[in-house]
Amino acid sequence: MHYERRQSRVKRARTHGFRARMRTSKGRKLINRKRRHGFHRINVV
Repeated sequence: MHYERRQSRVKRARTHGFRARMRTSKGRKLINRKRRHGFHRINVV
């Protein structure tokens, strides 16, 4: 059976992961904003 849009976890982590967020200033702001609101698991991988 063929699944549509089968993205690998590595590719997903590299685009949406924690380290990808920390690379840009906007990403760091986003993480800090989520932390202020009490999110403990910040990124979805």
